[in-house]
Amino acid sequence: MSQLLAIHPDNPQDRLIKQAVEIIKKGGVIVYPTDSCYALGCALGNKTAMERILEIRKIDLKHHLTLMCADLSDLGTYAKVDNSQFRQLKAATPGGYTFILQATKEVPNRTLHPKRKTIGLRVPDNKIALALLAELGEPMLSCTLMLPEDDKPLTDPYEISDRLAHSVDVIIDGGWCGTEPTTVIDMTEGVELIRAGKGDISLFGL
Repeated sequence: MSQLLAIHPDNPQDRLIKQAVEIIKKGGVIVYPTDSCYALGCALGNKTAMERILEIRKIDLKHHLTLMCADLSDLGTYAKVDNSQFRQLKAATPGGYTFILQATKEVPNRTLHPKRKTIGLRVPDNKIALALLAELGEPMLSCTLMLPEDDKPLTDPYEISDRLAHSVDVIIDGGWCGTEPTTVIDMTEGVELIRAGKGDISLFGL
């Protein structure tokens, strides 16, 4: 049975953030708010937790998972970008974008797109998400919380609790955070719009 933690969206309580992160570090799966939708998250290095997320979503790795990062300081560790790409990323983060990038060898192979060896990367503009990432000290493996039988992401923490209480370890109630997914931009070969969403595509000349 999952824990439901009510965390203030503007002033996240340190005690509750630490509690959620301890569970992540022990291999737990959490539901947490971002600046676009609620998301599922787990430790990057935990294979079992990743497989639980894939099972909840009923997806495979052809659907990109995302490295949720506190800022761009981790970018060079986990993704291959040139100076021009870095400037574009810096201008758009934090915000409602997911960038598809070539992964480095620091990213576990089991988390990557099986053919392209790419990963999603995102820096959210949400105080709870950023507090979790700061406490964790590394990116969190994530994907949008949209169940296979639904046509839009879940956004009510109490409905999430009703439906996922036995599938995840922690559900963070961070209030309403919307149902519009991120804008997805593939930067592996130029700049290609994969999905228009919350992020303004004009920043990339699209």
